[in-house]
Amino acid sequence: MNVVRSLTGNAWIGLAFRLILAAVLIYAGVIKVFEPDGARNAILAYRLFDADIATVLGWALPIGEIVVGLLLLVGLFVRWAGLATALLMTGFIIGIASVWMRGYNIDCGCFGGGGDITGEGKNWRYTSEILRDLLFTGMGVWLIAWPVTALGLERASVEATRQGALADGEATDKASDVNETNTNQGERQHG
Repeated sequence: MNVVRSLTGNAWIGLAFRLILAAVLIYAGVIKVFEPDGARNAILAYRLFDADIATVLGWALPIGEIVVGLLLLVGLFVRWAGLATALLMTGFIIGIASVWMRGYNIDCGCFGGGGDITGEGKNWRYTSEILRDLLFTGMGVWLIAWPVTALGLERASVEATRQGALADGEATDKASDVNETNTNQGERQHG
């Protein structure tokens, strides 16, 4: 149980998740920014939005990915960036699952490209894309739950958390000392 407790909320694990998600989002966003019609066409391939909405999303999605990625990279507004990431990845999972269930064969367009393709390897492709996005969703949820990470710009919150943990540890130590003293006094009275 101590291993789980030491890993849960670990600032270095949070840093790793932050950097992984930042790299993925910035890379995906930059690729799409340089092919805005490609992002639009990839969105249209899902057959969920009309052309006007796909055009707006073709620009907004990559810019949003880059902004969230940069926030994660520098460690600013980590909880909100984690939430945005988790919601974005959940949307991608729903989109991929919907085309799979409806029988379409598309490239997800997650890292540029996208659109209709052959059905070869469809089950493995969709399964691996959903599993990948579930992993990224989990990392985002981790950052929602434990936004204090190592080496971020939210350094003041890291220091405050560290000081709070130290104070909690001292309070626990003092409570243990009091309980020990009371137990020893009780034993002397009855002994």
